[in-house]
Amino acid sequence: MSTEKKPAYGGQAVVEGVMFGGRNHYVTAVRRTDQSIEFFHLPRKANPVLSKIKKIPFLRGIVAILEASANGTKHLNFSADRYETDPKDDEKAASEKKESRLTMVLGVAAAGVLSFLFGKFIFTLIPVFLAESTRFIFKTDLAQVLVEGAFKLILLLAYIYFISLTPLIKRVFQYHGAEHKVINCYENGLPLTVENVQKQSRLHYRCGSSFILFTVIVGVFVYMAVPTDPLWARVLNRIALIPAVLGISFEVLQLTNALRNVPVLKMLGIPGLWLQLLTTKEPDDRQAEVAIESFQELLRMQKETRDTEEQIV
Repeated sequence: MSTEKKPAYGGQAVVEGVMFGGRNHYVTAVRRTDQSIEFFHLPRKANPVLSKIKKIPFLRGIVAILEASANGTKHLNFSADRYETDPKDDEKAASEKKESRLTMVLGVAAAGVLSFLFGKFIFTLIPVFLAESTRFIFKTDLAQVLVEGAFKLILLLAYIYFISLTPLIKRVFQYHGAEHKVINCYENGLPLTVENVQKQSRLHYRCGSSFILFTVIVGVFVYMAVPTDPLWARVLNRIALIPAVLGISFEVLQLTNALRNVPVLKMLGIPGLWLQLLTTKEPDDRQAEVAIESFQELLRMQKETRDTEEQIV
């Protein structure tokens, strides 16, 4: 097996498919209703300003999260649209789309970022009011912060559990498991076959699910630095500290991934892996096949880009 360090690829489960992202491209593979696999390609355009910010610890995480939300929503939109459309009606559906592709992509990206921010606000503020309602029992700032963190964790786990009971989300979680299995297979240097992929763990240290849990844990420590009374000040500082919590949580995620092969220290990432037991499910062979096709298409495009760059040079 080669000792050369492999590039870190990320991915996301979508409706009946998987998206993978590399240095220059994003690729989504979706299983259509006629059982064929269709690809969606999106170039990864470099922004000089964002590229510089991504090199700054704590700030880079905020940019990466917002970027992932925008791009992920585009691929989710594609997968839902293509899965619901009968392949026989593709030509008709294409002719009915009057909106320009650029306008559509920008609109979907903006919606993705706004949805993420709205969700973050909701899951940040509801626990504040729930904890405040217990102040007659838990009176100190420390007790309030701990109770707030407990409510936030309960809300998170309950939300994930109940949405996982729906057939659609259950299948998305299966594709999430397939995505992790493919990445683990690739990082372990094994050929990307369905048999090899299915032998891999459906958990991964770099998963966004782990990041979500870390925001709860990190938030507890960050909020200890500010008072919980009066309520209006508590609400304002929770909103103001969202970027700090996101930035620190991203660094914690990166750290746990870097330490995943170090004895004892690898335990730091265990809580995130536990949450993935809820957000991932074991995929079937056909779902694993879609994930493999998506990743191999990304690798092909990455190689094609490198070859083109070498010819230009």
